[in-house]
Amino acid sequence: MAFSDHWQTLDWDDIRLSIYAKTEVHVRRALAKPKRSLEDFKALISPAAEPFLEEMAQQAAALTRRRFGYTVNFYVPLYLSNLCANACTYCGFSMENRIKRRTLSLDDIERECDAIKAMSFDSILLVTGEHQTKVGMEYFRRAVPAIKRHFSYLAMEVQPLAQAEYAELKGLGLDAVMVYQETYNRKTYAEHHLRGNKMDFVYRLDTPDRLARAGIDKIGIGSLIGLDEWRTDSFFVASHLDYLERTYWRSRYSISFPRLRPCEGGRSQNQLQPKSVMTDRQLVQLICAYRLLNPEVELSLSTRESPAFRDKVLPLGITSMSAASKTQPGGYADEVPELEQFSVSDERSASEVAQAVKAAGLEVVWKDWEQGYSGHQV
Repeated sequence: MAFSDHWQTLDWDDIRLSIYAKTEVHVRRALAKPKRSLEDFKALISPAAEPFLEEMAQQAAALTRRRFGYTVNFYVPLYLSNLCANACTYCGFSMENRIKRRTLSLDDIERECDAIKAMSFDSILLVTGEHQTKVGMEYFRRAVPAIKRHFSYLAMEVQPLAQAEYAELKGLGLDAVMVYQETYNRKTYAEHHLRGNKMDFVYRLDTPDRLARAGIDKIGIGSLIGLDEWRTDSFFVASHLDYLERTYWRSRYSISFPRLRPCEGGRSQNQLQPKSVMTDRQLVQLICAYRLLNPEVELSLSTRESPAFRDKVLPLGITSMSAASKTQPGGYADEVPELEQFSVSDERSASEVAQAVKAAGLEVVWKDWEQGYSGHQV
């Protein structure tokens, strides 16, 4: 059994209607509970919950401090390649986009690692376009050990792999994998994934199952907010998390909230418009709702969001965030101005973001964890 089997029992339209049918009574009932169900989560992300945002924020902040203390983990993405064999309407790396392509050599990687280490990071997220032949396991077998020598915690956001390949990468030093479904609506998914292996909706959907079976420590899930109705997609993410935690309790889990952002090239020049626009206030609502549903899950916020928004929402439930992100290969050592996957909104340096975190009364943790420690974080 895999999550795709459970997904088939969930009806998109029924769930959407159920969310929008929630009332003030359902919201108050959910807020009064010490432990919330997925049905309560529907109420907390519904339009009926918007007037209760202050109460949601206070409860979410208290739960976060109780479970995670006053710390926030910092990580930085390292883009290894923008080669991609997929055509996706929303991504600057799409194979149809006429941009310069680059894959970092081992020498390039060393220079990038040196530049990143100079900013104090010890937790890194490796990112590539999805190209099985030129940026696949053969490349990862060389790159992962070279990078792991520099960093205590290594995560990846690349094309979905087989369980045995994840197990092999774990042996080379891989700690975490982020794999986002983009949207859980299969029809909408097909509209935005036009060529390449990423067209396989079910294979991508079951990637977290393969990761957990391979013994990966942390698994990140989420949807690209804006591809479809955000409340319904967010419920599917919550349902996916619930399934994973019940089935694979040895792994940790994280959720991200990427909102559709401008990117370079091809279809993006027509500025793909979100099917569902999420306001800043609604994103705060969603972050609080996830925390109220699950006090244990890690919630991550990227530099897609503005500095002002990140600083304001940070104490409410966020446990990890990126800083000083460059979304193109060679961006740290070479400061290449083009090739971006998407536009970054928070362009502050790592030290500037760290100062903002400290100003909020929180402490920056540059290292996620290390082997031999009995808990989850240091």
